Amino acid sequence: QVRLVESGGGLVEPGGSLRLSCAASGSIFSIYDMGWYRQAPGKQRELVARVNKGGTTNYADSVKGRFTISTNNAKNMGYLQMSSLKPEDTAVYYCNGVPPLANYWGQGTQVTVSS
Repeated sequence: QVRLVESGGGLVEPGGSLRLSCAASGSIFSIYDMGWYRQAPGKQRELVARVNKGGTTNYADSVKGRFTISTNNAKNMGYLQMSSLKPEDTAVYYCNGVPPLANYWGQGTQVTVSS
């Protein structure tokens, strides 16, 4: 079974940047589209960015122009470059396929945007 491990989160001030990484134990992203999801306290998990096998990306309106998703399939890695961060970006961030694979959710990585 493929495992997904997210890293790179932390505490950052508004306007700052972070780069999240997603390490997959198998070649999941050469089979499925890859997505980054987030879940803020009291809210449902939402898809914020996705990339298909052809490299086409899509973003939620709330992050468009600020976040960039990418993958390195040779290394089974995915990334989310986040800039101009806002307090409302505070959430636990997860990577998974799109649509998400139920048994593959990792622990996520906490991103907190606060001064």
